[in-house]
Amino acid sequence: MWLLRYIAIRAALIVPTVLILYTLVFIVLRILPGDPVLAALGTKHVPPEVLEEIRRELGLDKPLVAQYFEYLWGVLRGDFGYSLVIRGRPIAADLAERLPATIELAVAAMVVSLAVGLATGFAAAVRRDSALDKAMRVYGAVSYTLFIPWFGFLLQYVFAVKLGLLPVSGRYDPAVAIEVPRVTGFYLVDAILAGNAKAVWDAISHLVLPALTLGVVLSGPYTRLLRNHLVAVLESNFVLAYRARGVRERRVLAHAFRNAVIPVVTYAGLQFALLLGGAVLTETTFDWPGIGTYLVEKVMYRDYTAIQAVVVVFAFFVGVVSLVVDVIYALLDPRIRY
Repeated sequence: MWLLRYIAIRAALIVPTVLILYTLVFIVLRILPGDPVLAALGTKHVPPEVLEEIRRELGLDKPLVAQYFEYLWGVLRGDFGYSLVIRGRPIAADLAERLPATIELAVAAMVVSLAVGLATGFAAAVRRDSALDKAMRVYGAVSYTLFIPWFGFLLQYVFAVKLGLLPVSGRYDPAVAIEVPRVTGFYLVDAILAGNAKAVWDAISHLVLPALTLGVVLSGPYTRLLRNHLVAVLESNFVLAYRARGVRERRVLAHAFRNAVIPVVTYAGLQFALLLGGAVLTETTFDWPGIGTYLVEKVMYRDYTAIQAVVVVFAFFVGVVSLVVDVIYALLDPRIRY
């Protein structure tokens, strides 16, 4: 019963989070200098009457308070408005096309970062002060400082150019993807649902390098975080009591790992939320058509509606991921109550 109440309270906090972020972005976009219509048109040589007509069509001639609540009401109804750059283009259509690509990359990168980070952190902790421990600590420090485009280009050169094992960039081969019906928007999932083995390999092969690039760079903090906490747990009284009773070392390590991994779970949730918006460099390096590159394009043209929509969606995902992390945290640590 307490867990349901805990989930309900944490879920309710998503609403003010989204509202605060939307409000901040709305205000910042309006106080920045420049005309969004002229930026979208790409020229200053536009008759004033044409500019006024476009502003009227886009609702930019209304008071700011009216624009604020009008767009907010539209979001509540699932209407994110239309692009200022491509007139008549629904923002929802762009999000439906771009968001699955970013989520696909973020999930794959998170799997890589957790697998590498937890493995290296665990190995460093159980071999404390050994050569392996020192090597893993150096890895944890160096990997997080890697410049994503440089590391991505290096992997492209080795695995795509020299070895020819993987594609250089892109999300899929158009000749293969055309055979896969769009069901979920996630290319790998759709390929699996279609039972198309060639498309499944095509999806995986295109995903490997960008996921590996982002995953390795983000694995460093997990290495250091798990190593430090696991070392502390292995020196705690309950571990000493387990060993004094003759409990097998494997079981001791399993119990110690469960206690040490709690802060890692919290960090992983925050990291995944940041991945949705922080994969811009990876998407650019590998020509990955995700929401990060989409946001960069829209910021350049000051596309108000598109930027606001992306921020609202990001804020919602941050809230959902934070909720999932809180629930996992509560399940791992029975002391957590709300």
